[in-house]
Amino acid sequence: MEQKWDGKTKGSLWGYKFFIYSIRFLGVRVAYAFCVVVSGYFLLFSRKPRKALISFYQKGFNYSKWKAIKSSARNFYLFGQTLIDRIALKTSRKKIFTFRFNNEEALIKMNEAGKGGFLFSAHLGNWENAGNLLGERITLKINILMLDAEVQKIKAFIEDSAGKSQYQLIPIKDDLSHLILIHQALKRNELIALHADRTTPGQKNFKLPFLNGFAEFPAGPFIMAHKFKVPLTFVYAVKSGSTHYELSATDPLTEFESPEKIAETYTKHLEKQVKASPTQWFNFFEYYVD
Repeated sequence: MEQKWDGKTKGSLWGYKFFIYSIRFLGVRVAYAFCVVVSGYFLLFSRKPRKALISFYQKGFNYSKWKAIKSSARNFYLFGQTLIDRIALKTSRKKIFTFRFNNEEALIKMNEAGKGGFLFSAHLGNWENAGNLLGERITLKINILMLDAEVQKIKAFIEDSAGKSQYQLIPIKDDLSHLILIHQALKRNELIALHADRTTPGQKNFKLPFLNGFAEFPAGPFIMAHKFKVPLTFVYAVKSGSTHYELSATDPLTEFESPEKIAETYTKHLEKQVKASPTQWFNFFEYYVD
């Protein structure tokens, strides 16, 4: 792949300030209207993400060039909406959002089992928004494993202006100290949520079939799940309507033949989810490999 993800949130501090104040004083739907302009800008001037999306829709879905462009435009717009939702769900505007959770019982049972567990998701929709929607319905003890590479002043401004999220962060570090924190969290019967669909430079990957081609997936999450052997479920949260989310969870896996088998199961399920919501697949990088 030509382009690798660096784990950093794109966008300026000014842009975040603009949308936070728009949400606070004008409302979510007005912020969505501003998002049309911003997403149009990115469609026109963000060459690499636009090219990657168009290529993905043409190869993964056999779309015509024109349909791939329209889907890419829709993708940019919905991505902007989920970022607006991410902020709004930490404010008093949260009350306008609704959701339905398919198989919420799976997470409740995982929490009641007392072993902790992994919640594997992807850059499809926005599971962080699901966490803020759920609040305390399942457990107070959800951790999100992520590359903590967001620009610090942006993160600080969002937290000061919109409040903190309903979970704890475990930053992935080169010294592997995050594995100790994961082990400690699981011993406390806490849930660990992470994305398992995006590679970064220098890491081990699995090459697997995916939507009319082959793609690389990071091996680390699946090796970790195989090592800890706690229940594992695949979770997603996609928009359905302006301010409504559809949440889902699979029945937990409890048997782990190998990291590769876990990755294969995950990839097959992810493929079904992407087919169901193709314009909410927010992966702006060249995905297919030879």
